[in-house]
Amino acid sequence: MFELDLFVILDDIQFVINLSVAPMDEAFQYIFPAIRGVQAKREYYVSMCPLRLIPKIFLFDEEELTPALRAQRTLNKARVPEMARYLTDHEDSYVFSALTASVDAELSFESTAENPSLGILRIGMAGKFIINDGQHRRAAIEAALKTNPALGDESIAVVFFSDIGLTRSQQMFADLNRYAIRPSTSISILYDHRDTEAELVRRLVAEALPFRDLVETEKSTLSPRARRLFTMSALYQATNALLAECESESFEERLAKARSFWEAVAHQLPEWEQVRRGRLASGEVRQDLIHSHGVVLQAIGKVGAALLREAPTDWRERIHRLSDIDWSRSNPDWSGRAVVRGKLSKKTQNVTLTANYIKQRLTLPLSPEDQRIEDAFLRGEYERTE
Repeated sequence: MFELDLFVILDDIQFVINLSVAPMDEAFQYIFPAIRGVQAKREYYVSMCPLRLIPKIFLFDEEELTPALRAQRTLNKARVPEMARYLTDHEDSYVFSALTASVDAELSFESTAENPSLGILRIGMAGKFIINDGQHRRAAIEAALKTNPALGDESIAVVFFSDIGLTRSQQMFADLNRYAIRPSTSISILYDHRDTEAELVRRLVAEALPFRDLVETEKSTLSPRARRLFTMSALYQATNALLAECESESFEERLAKARSFWEAVAHQLPEWEQVRRGRLASGEVRQDLIHSHGVVLQAIGKVGAALLREAPTDWRERIHRLSDIDWSRSNPDWSGRAVVRGKLSKKTQNVTLTANYIKQRLTLPLSPEDQRIEDAFLRGEYERTE
């Protein structure tokens, strides 16, 4: 029988057309340079695929199917623009992990003579590619290429598994996500070197005396026995609230302002210094008082922004009134503001209500939005206790 293989090479992936009497669905193939591996006694393959081919090969058309008939969750389209901007805004430093895909076709691997793990992976074009992990990365790549086509020359790793049928693809999705845990906000801030606000807070933790040795940089929650008094995530949110109206200032100016403010606050809250010196246990302070918890720190940050705006020359004198506030968790004034059902609440309305109370004690005016929330609270529209 006469046969002729016609190779078409595009972006390091070969498309082969076998001009024989083979059935039509076997006449066309993708050819990927690949590495072969074994997991659970099943072969899988890793290849590098140019970004421009990702949207063409890995189609996502399962949105109309019921969950029982899909191998993935539905695409969250709200996530895609942010991920695409990450690619285009950081084209010299972005990092995307590998896509994982199942192929509903037989895979043929031809190893090289030098190494049995290296070779050529052949996949019939009739096979369906199902993304088990990375559908949002795939959608972001497609969107980014429309903005910056030059990204198409770059590549991403793809892990291929052979899967005839849908059952294993669904199980793979469950297994791949079984132990996936989103990193804590605190450690994300610690490691994020693109976010200038994160850098500012890292500098603040290192340089401001009230926070030295008292900030938990890995976890976003503190256990009752934790030695630290604050979390990095809480301080990040509080400092962002403080500097919300200082965008036009330089990094060093904002850092100096934040440091001065938090050091002035610490002078009015002596328990912070007592914990730092080892005279009080962090757990005792967090159990009995609320001024080191995230909702209150953020509220103090909001108050600080208003104070710097309303009293730019004498804010240090005004802030002395913080020491007159009863910060005890048992203080009924906090019920429905910072404390709901006996627990600290981080909801936006509770941050605002806590800030409103502090503003009133510092004789600061409420904004129209703050007043609206305050009036609703006084009418009993917000939950207070059990």
